[in-house]
Amino acid sequence: MSQLAAAIRFLTRVPVGAGDPAEEDLAGSVPWFPVVGAMIGVTVAASYALLLWVVPDLLAAALATAVGVLISGALHEDGLADTADAFGAGVNREETLRIMKDPTHGSFGVIALVLTLMLRVLALGALDAMSALLMVPAIHALSRAGAVTLLAALPAATGDGLGAAHSHARSARSALAGSVAAIGIAMTLLGWWALAFVFIAGAGALLVGTIAKRRISGFTGDVLGATEQVIEIGLFILGAALGQAVFLSGPWWSS
Repeated sequence: MSQLAAAIRFLTRVPVGAGDPAEEDLAGSVPWFPVVGAMIGVTVAASYALLLWVVPDLLAAALATAVGVLISGALHEDGLADTADAFGAGVNREETLRIMKDPTHGSFGVIALVLTLMLRVLALGALDAMSALLMVPAIHALSRAGAVTLLAALPAATGDGLGAAHSHARSARSALAGSVAAIGIAMTLLGWWALAFVFIAGAGALLVGTIAKRRISGFTGDVLGATEQVIEIGLFILGAALGQAVFLSGPWWSS
């Protein structure tokens, strides 16, 4: 299985190949995460643009967001919920990690899920079709790049689970390759406005990384999912604000 195919199989429910990716393929696939994110973003944006022809804005946004969640299998949303529960209710490192491994969601997790879906739907619903087609792929690429950066910057918090499985893939080279790919996608779609999106993505990764380092001394797979969601929410809010101000109402190269 190629590294791109491994990234698609890991991050989505798209049936590429058979069986789970080999460990070496999964490690090599990390720089491709932002590219797969952009693919998901294109699907979400295209779904939204098409739905705008037949249903109101917010309904189109809700349905398009649901398409993205179905494609990814709610991978990142689950990580956000588990992390919110653990960081919200855990009183020490051991308790926090124990709660994070619990497959059921508590109050903090449910609230986090409601907020992430609500904010993303409202922000997407504030965009016109062209703005969505430009912004959403960049948002999805940069949010995955933020998680990849955290993967390289922090140690694995435990010796098992997704974090440990990816621990050998932690390298500055992987993070740099993923970040360059995401920034290239964002610059192509957004022009110099991409720098504002990159700044928010970096701030989101720094925020979650600082909390995770303090609470559990590193990252887990759930923390990486939470990082992606926090960044995605921040970028959607930024995109909605720029779209409302008509700063990004059309392709930058046509202005």
